[in-house]
Amino acid sequence: MPVQVTIGLTRVASLRYGENPHQRGALYVTAGGGQGGLARATQLHGRELSFNNLTDADAAWRTVSDYGDPSVCVIKHANPCGLASRDDVAEAYQLAYEGDPISAFGGIVGFNRNVTAAAAQAMDPVFYEVVVAPGYDDDALEILRRKRNLRILTVDPVAGSPGSVDYDVRPLSGGVLVQTPDVVEEYPDAWTTATERAPNRSELADLAFAWKSVKHIKSNAIAFVKDRTLVGMGAGQPNRVVSVHLSQRAAGEKAAGCVLASDAFFPFPDNIDLAAEAGITAIVQPGGSIRDDEVIAAANQAGIAMVFTGVRHFRH
Repeated sequence: MPVQVTIGLTRVASLRYGENPHQRGALYVTAGGGQGGLARATQLHGRELSFNNLTDADAAWRTVSDYGDPSVCVIKHANPCGLASRDDVAEAYQLAYEGDPISAFGGIVGFNRNVTAAAAQAMDPVFYEVVVAPGYDDDALEILRRKRNLRILTVDPVAGSPGSVDYDVRPLSGGVLVQTPDVVEEYPDAWTTATERAPNRSELADLAFAWKSVKHIKSNAIAFVKDRTLVGMGAGQPNRVVSVHLSQRAAGEKAAGCVLASDAFFPFPDNIDLAAEAGITAIVQPGGSIRDDEVIAAANQAGIAMVFTGVRHFRH
């Protein structure tokens, strides 16, 4: 990392307030940053954007940008509460919404493909704050604009990709932390099978989907996925067991037959026991715990396939 980092910022919008009404806020863009990123999104419709709208819209855009297939996510408080990939974006939206319809209310929706009329029509009954996408079909835009307050954003899918950001900057008392973005090429065929049973083709596809999703959930993060759809997640918990519990509770009956992704290794086999009780069939995690042998033994006993990625995705 360089000894000195100079970041030029230009204010492009004054916000009503910051994260809370007693805080002041404004939107700045980085100098020389091209035309990419959520900060340079074009607003096509709706009320002025708030600090929290922008934070959540950025989380939505970053999440769907990680997927090559047509994908849709619903974000609440910077965490994906719904996420799905399908050939048809309307179907992907519907499945993302059904992943957690209660949390979806008042959320932010992100698409990595143009929004179609069918997708816009499916969104119509639900109150959303923001929708962000690379573009909109004319009929879709007409439908979405019926909602006077819905903020409709477009982002350049190339210039706005998360990988185009040089640094991730986090403020702290008396200074800032600077790191490179959490962008790394990962290939499921390079993962290590840690258990006696290897995941089958269907499980491997869901594990790949789940591994991308858990990267965008605040640590300690757990994701339950079935058929390339997020059906339960646990976020921001101080211990991983609670995140597994929350994922199971959110998934309900859908938990049976799911795969599980964990953003970091399992320190104890109790997480595997809970996963087995929920009906999990396969797990993806970084590996690297001093108790990996115990965790692997618990997975083998439950007949769960487990793979190690060798990569961690903490998110604070």
